[in-house]
Amino acid sequence: MMDFSSNGDSYTDNLIGTLLAIFGNVLVSISLSIQKYSHVKLAGTKDLRAFYRTKTWWCGFVLICLGEGANFVSYAFAPIAIIATLNAVSALTSSILGLIFLREKLKPKDFAKRYGLSFLGSILTISGTFLFVAFGPNAHEKLQAENIVTHLVGWPVLLYLLLEIITFCLLLYFYKQHNANYLVIILMLVALLSSVTVITVKAVSGMLVLTIEGNMQLDYPIFSVMCVCMVASVVFQARFLSQACKLYDSSLIAGVNYILSTVFAVLAGAVFYIEFRNEDILHICMFLLGSAFCFLGVFLITKNRKKTKTFEPYVTMDMVNGVPTIHDKGLFVQPDTNGSFSYGALVNNDGAAPATLPVHLEQPPVGSISTDPSRSPPNLKED
Repeated sequence: MMDFSSNGDSYTDNLIGTLLAIFGNVLVSISLSIQKYSHVKLAGTKDLRAFYRTKTWWCGFVLICLGEGANFVSYAFAPIAIIATLNAVSALTSSILGLIFLREKLKPKDFAKRYGLSFLGSILTISGTFLFVAFGPNAHEKLQAENIVTHLVGWPVLLYLLLEIITFCLLLYFYKQHNANYLVIILMLVALLSSVTVITVKAVSGMLVLTIEGNMQLDYPIFSVMCVCMVASVVFQARFLSQACKLYDSSLIAGVNYILSTVFAVLAGAVFYIEFRNEDILHICMFLLGSAFCFLGVFLITKNRKKTKTFEPYVTMDMVNGVPTIHDKGLFVQPDTNGSFSYGALVNNDGAAPATLPVHLEQPPVGSISTDPSRSPPNLKED
């Protein structure tokens, strides 16, 4: 028999999960911005591991662990439909951080023209977050091992998993055999894997919380199965996201990935955990409207980001001392962090300074070159 919480407990659990997810996404965005600062500060160094010895990088690493931990625990309290959609908070936080740390001063008219889309996207994201949190599903289930097994063997879940496996295999076939490296195909593979990830994360997180509360769940085989599926899906997501980042612009990947992954995550929660079973039409429509606002808001925020320029060095000769200098046409040292599994950390590159690679070449000054004709190379003897 499935153990469902009362309405009061459900609202309390939803509030705890929502606050944990918001806190985790904000923390992840801040931590990645700190790490980017560490990379930019050490731009041009020959030691690729130099940033590991900086306090800023380790501070960012600790914060990102705390943020992802908060995201992980939040799945045990709130429905997947709310937690997955709340990843839009990362885009919003990164956009705000980018505006705060801008190093350029613009007139209000120029500022509105350049960052108007980001401002509009932020408003839509805030409005959408309020709507889907206020009207999202409130039913909450204690995820004991028996309940998870009951969900897993139900015919709706088996049918959903069968369709998902068939779709995944077809997309993978075209991707591998026909070199269909289209962005939609790659991110559809990521989204299908993410739906498995959120199902397993919620199960593992829920059983861990129950175990901490005194109800041991770790000795059930379903816990090990869910852990293995969770790790495998995360690893393959990382591989596909890495391939996408090599072929397409990171801002486009971030927006499309958030939309597709959230849609499949909400669908997985609705089928596997029956999260919308007690919701009326009004609440479902308002939740969908809030999600649509978030989708549009994240798309506008990421669309307005500056595209990362490739490194195009060119060499000029310093006319004073004759030393060749390498110039950089806008390389940002910190790699894009849009592959985060909280779909977050859409870090705005507007606040980062371009890197210049220092070149230490010892060349004699121009004035030291002798012009004495007596010391010039002798002429070759004519035959």
